[in-house]
Amino acid sequence: MAMQFRGVDVQVAASKLNRLRHPGLPTTFATMDKQAKGTRKDRAAVKADEVKVDLIAFVVAVNDNEPCVLTIGQADTLPSGPFALEHRSLQSGLRGWVEQQTGHPLGYIEQLYTFADRDRIGSGRRQRAISISYLALTRKEQAASSPNCGWRSWYEYFPWEDHRSGTAPVELDVLRPRLIEWADGAGDAATRRERRQRTATAFGFDGRHWNEELTLQRYELIYEAGLVQEAGSARDATRPSLVPSKSMVADHRRIVATGIARLRSKIKYRPVVFELMPQSFTLLQLQRTVEALAGRLINKPNFRRLIEQQELVEETGETSVDTGGRPARLYRFRHAVLDETPIVGTKLPVARG
Repeated sequence: MAMQFRGVDVQVAASKLNRLRHPGLPTTFATMDKQAKGTRKDRAAVKADEVKVDLIAFVVAVNDNEPCVLTIGQADTLPSGPFALEHRSLQSGLRGWVEQQTGHPLGYIEQLYTFADRDRIGSGRRQRAISISYLALTRKEQAASSPNCGWRSWYEYFPWEDHRSGTAPVELDVLRPRLIEWADGAGDAATRRERRQRTATAFGFDGRHWNEELTLQRYELIYEAGLVQEAGSARDATRPSLVPSKSMVADHRRIVATGIARLRSKIKYRPVVFELMPQSFTLLQLQRTVEALAGRLINKPNFRRLIEQQELVEETGETSVDTGGRPARLYRFRHAVLDETPIVGTKLPVARG
């Protein structure tokens, strides 16, 4: 509604005055508003061009009792590609990129996490890179390598995570003293206490139990302490890793750590481990697969008792002679359990200590 002042329409008067002073100006405030909105839209379009959305896959298989991740490049990159208009969905886009880059079709997948930190790709880049990551599981017989890709044990990237033979030597000989040194090097007492507590909780120091699910917290502590190659890449790309382990490009190792933590947690309440098993298997093969994922040994009698109590498997009526001893019974996953029990898993009777 236009303002009135002693019978004069102020908005109309102002418009006329402006046209007299500046003939090139728009004739109405409405036109000016439209132009302003157009400018804002143009700026928004420019900023939208500064955002890149990638789809990235953490693909897992268990080969010869080793949990392996599918990589490309120099075994330092996860399969990935941009989300494009022609992709029907996020999942279809991911499946297409992985098959194109590795020749490997994906089966089971679930969304893992969205990574969008401003400095995750490098501080000098103006474009914001957003990666939507997925966890994918496949079977050993489908996990063939090709010239463009390969399977690497995830313990090459996280050697401190493998506790199947006890505490990893790299944790005792390298990580523990350097993390303690990092914690004690803080500038004030409160920060020193906080770092000490986080380190003890994540790594099971000071008599605490090792929690296999804290993979991401452990990696982020090591990164914060500057003990991995990725932490120094912004300052010196040639700086060697302080902890003996294989590095990855950008934040791909953080994505792998997130996936390991998710899988280690999920096998305790959902039977996803069977997505990694062949159609028929022995109970020992199943146990070794769970141990490989968890990085911990499992009490054999307790494991078998839980499997039987939950009725997760059924006998095939056949036996295997590949055990090196007496023929072992072969089992298969009992799919009906998915309909009978909404939440079911292996519950990991992990041997503590």
